[in-house]
Amino acid sequence: MHLHAEDLIADPNFIRGIRFHAGRMRLMFDAKPRLARLLASHQRWLLTQMAYALSMERDRLDPSSGLTATRLIKDVTAFKVASRNTVLSFIDELFTYRFITCEPGAERKRPRHYEAAEISHQAMASWLSSNLHALDVLDGKDRAAEFDANPHWIRQIQPRLARHCMEDDIWREPPEEIGLFLWNDAGGLIVDYLISMIDLDEQDETRFFLGEFDSRGLAADFMMSRTHLQRLVSKAALSGFMGSQVDAKKPTLWISRAFVQDYCEWQAIKFAYVDEAFNWVRSRSNVQSCDI
Repeated sequence: MHLHAEDLIADPNFIRGIRFHAGRMRLMFDAKPRLARLLASHQRWLLTQMAYALSMERDRLDPSSGLTATRLIKDVTAFKVASRNTVLSFIDELFTYRFITCEPGAERKRPRHYEAAEISHQAMASWLSSNLHALDVLDGKDRAAEFDANPHWIRQIQPRLARHCMEDDIWREPPEEIGLFLWNDAGGLIVDYLISMIDLDEQDETRFFLGEFDSRGLAADFMMSRTHLQRLVSKAALSGFMGSQVDAKKPTLWISRAFVQDYCEWQAIKFAYVDEAFNWVRSRSNVQSCDI
């Protein structure tokens, strides 16, 4: 039995899980900024998840399996997530920064098969563990601890949830106000920052006040230009779900509760797939244990 998106949305504690995960993603970015930026836009999130899934699905007895440029192009362009050239550039970037490596002894073979480097395994495990922790916040279960005790489960959990997310058109195409950030480079970092700054005891009925808005400092943190950041914030302000309250001191940034609610509803789709994949793998593991 797993949680559905509707269950998550109906749970008043879900926003706490969302905020927890956003905070963990901020810490991951601080620790490994170049790697974390692979998840910083929605397109790159989808590309990263699918590339890792293909790597996990590698079967040495099946030469057509695993992560190759051709396989990633096929699986991504089928859903119109990215063009062929974008996928090839993405593969080159992963290889250049050693987030993927060639399979040992296969450097000169074609098609070239890649495998995830150790730093990528660690990052994906941390990302998945954070999602499971966020779910544990809701019901007090021990998903994250159980996953940490069975790290090999990632080989089945991640491809299953990645493909479910890719196949879900609502997850692939986030609501317009969320997509305003997430279709931009570093947009995911901005949203994680906004959500992590929420005060759940905020008394205002329509807004969450987030504190001083330091565009120069935030742009430097996110490794983006200040102009680009200010442009995104200005577009959000024009849409009415973000703004700043100017007082005698410094501007105070706010986001609307409606935006946070929409974001939680969209995130519930992914979290439901995470929970489904986790429970599916755990049940299979329990059955196999009983058969021994």
